[in-house]
Amino acid sequence: MLIRFERGIRTPKLFHVLGERRVPYEALSAVELVPGGRRGTVVLRALPREGADPLLEAAAGQLKDGSDPYRLVLPAERETLADYYATQLRALLPEHRRKPAEHYLVAVPSPPQSFKAYDGKASFDGRTVTFRWFWTGASTAKWKAGDQFFPVGELEGVEWRSPEGLSGHLRLRPRGAEVLAEADQDPASVVFGLGYGSVYESLPFAASVLAAVRAADPVPAPESVPSAASSQQHHRSDPADVAERIRHLGKLHEAGLLTDDEFTAKKAELLAEL
Repeated sequence: MLIRFERGIRTPKLFHVLGERRVPYEALSAVELVPGGRRGTVVLRALPREGADPLLEAAAGQLKDGSDPYRLVLPAERETLADYYATQLRALLPEHRRKPAEHYLVAVPSPPQSFKAYDGKASFDGRTVTFRWFWTGASTAKWKAGDQFFPVGELEGVEWRSPEGLSGHLRLRPRGAEVLAEADQDPASVVFGLGYGSVYESLPFAASVLAAVRAADPVPAPESVPSAASSQQHHRSDPADVAERIRHLGKLHEAGLLTDDEFTAKKAELLAEL
């Protein structure tokens, strides 16, 4: 099943980001046709099988009806056509559609991917998630921790909170790591939401990382997966970017938010990226 989303003023921004979705019949459990919420409309909705779509798993039930990519609203005069499609789709549903999928069946956007949150830029190349902090938005705790690099083999999950709320965020779950209560203080998170800039690229991004985590070996061999520290050591940064971050560290030091030792250590780490 191919779903192409229109790009209009009333179209949810998430649909603009998705563009289109290809959903195999094996990923569906049911198809329904019901009256729409507005007069003169009908809703054709496909119901995916549990565990078939990483996008919905990452969303964790937070998508409103208007942002549901499986819910299509049509004018009432097209109800006959919608009923025809619903009937055809029901005939193609797999016999085992009531059982949870053993693995993801709906594809996610291919890496590389990136998006800008309030306090940093998140990037994913298919193997490693990178968080680079913005000096205008990142907390002191994140600046002290430095830019972060997370190989998917060292992650156990992804937590996404809707950017429509006041405290939206994307939080990675490193294996065995302590989870901090506040996302704006957690170096494994980037934050967004009202007042932070709504970031609709974050959900497809989270789904892509989640799919890569599920595809990775449950317990990778230590020598087969580079550590976050080793990934950071081998990464090379733009000199202008490093200089800007050092200037910001200097401001934190002058304000008394960094000790002499912390400032010297973080400055050395940044210079090592050149």
